[in-house]
Amino acid sequence: MDVVIGPALALLYHLIELYTWVLIIGVIMSWLITFNVINLSNQFVRMIYDVVTRLTEPLLSRIRAILPDLGGVDISPVILILLLWFAKDVIARLALRIG
Repeated sequence: MDVVIGPALALLYHLIELYTWVLIIGVIMSWLITFNVINLSNQFVRMIYDVVTRLTEPLLSRIRAILPDLGGVDISPVILILLLWFAKDVIARLALRIG
């Protein structure tokens, strides 16, 4: 059983880490778009931003539905990153127990 669970936990850990980086890239891209550093009229930028948004928006929208309105500040990415870090910690501890 450990032969299956150990690699599965490692894969899940790395997928969460990858998702965290996708989320950070999405936040940085949204800032750069807001401040007109990059432009969505560029097809490559639009394609990358679309992929990042499709990957991150389902979880972010659920967190936004729970959080109170803070005006123009969106802290849902911060909350999601904290939740992902917690999940990674739990997975790492489970992997250590399994050995």
